Parts: sequence; C-alpha cells; structure tokens
Amino acid sequence: MRERDHGDEKEHRRGRPRSEAVERAILEAVVALLEDGVPLGALSIERIARTAGVGKATIYRRWPGAEELFVDVLREIEPPEPELPGRSAVEDLRILLESLRRRGLAQRNSAFLHNVTVEMKSRPKLWQEYHRTVIDPRRATTLAVIRRGITDGEFRDDLGPELISDMLIGPMLMRTLHRTGAPLEEDLPDQIIRTVLQGLAPRAAEGAQDTPAT
Repeated sequence: MRERDHGDEKEHRRGRPRSEAVERAILEAVVALLEDGVPLGALSIERIARTAGVGKATIYRRWPGAEELFVDVLREIEPPEPELPGRSAVEDLRILLESLRRRGLAQRNSAFLHNVTVEMKSRPKLWQEYHRTVIDPRRATTLAVIRRGITDGEFRDDLGPELISDMLIGPMLMRTLHRTGAPLEEDLPDQIIRTVLQGLAPRAAEGAQDTPAT
C-alpha cells in the first residue's frame, strides 16, 4: 500500500475515504456481484455504485465506462504477472509458461472464472479492451524475452521472434484454452521448451555437434 501523502491526510481528516480505498470498494463490489451469479450484461454502473456504497459519478471519474471497469476487475482476479529474473531467456520463458499453466488450472477449477471468461468473449468491445490492456502487454513481454534470447545466442537467429513465440506459447494455449480436458502437468513448461529447443538451437552449436571428433 502506498504511503499517505498530505493530500490523503486532508482527505482522511474530512471523513472521505482515500482514493485507493474507494477504487478497491468498487472493484470488490463487481467481483461480489459476479460471484453471486449476476451476468456481466446486467452489471449497470448504478448497481455497482449501490453495492460499493459510492455515487455513480465516483465510478465515472475513474473509469470512462463499464468495459474499462470490467477489464480492471479481470486483472484484479487474475494471478499477478510473474517476476522475470532476466538471467537467461530460457529461464524466463519457463516462468512465463508456468504462469499460463497456472492460469489454465485456475480457470478449470473455478466456475466463476470460467463463466466470466465465457461472458467476456461474447462482448466484442470488452474482449478487445482486455486484449489491448492485458494480452498484448503479456505477448510483448514474451517477444522481448525471445529477442534477448536470439541476441544472446540461446535461439537461432534465422527465425522471427513471432514464430518462436507461437511455437513455445502455442502448445500451452492449446492445452489451457482449446483442449480443456487435456492434462496440465507440473513439468509441462519443461516438456514444451525441451521439445521446441531441439529445433531452435543455434546453428553454430548444431555444426559443432555434427563435426566428427579427430
């Protein structure tokens, strides 16, 4: 929690909740309504404000519309993005794959998360906003790791980062999103990386392995 500044002190003395507390109350109100089975389409700003104990104007000062608010709620209920040590691209990719695996497990084990995701996909504007603010930054992180791996010689330099990303992330997304009954073993990230790297090793390393001993 951030330290209280002088503005917060004045706001607290006037008996008004701090901005952070207000935002938390609004986000928790949406989650509570969703957990009670209220569909996304039935979540009006007025209903959210009433549940959170704030005015509608308080919500609109923070979010321009319901879609933007819902995206923040989805970020709130998702596991946090993992910290990447940055020691090697392979290590960081393993961490990113493990994060995707855990998200898949969480969605399978939670009817609430599953239902919210299904509803979100049926709302094009919300799904687009979710991709722009959540999925796209996550993909950008993955591509940055892969580019570093190419520069450092961990991966071949004759393949584009996009293709390498698809080869590594694709199998995990297939298991978590499209084959929802497929196993998500603890060592699945290692299985994917180990298998893909057989075709991603730098060419110099391949040549050295193929050179007969003298």
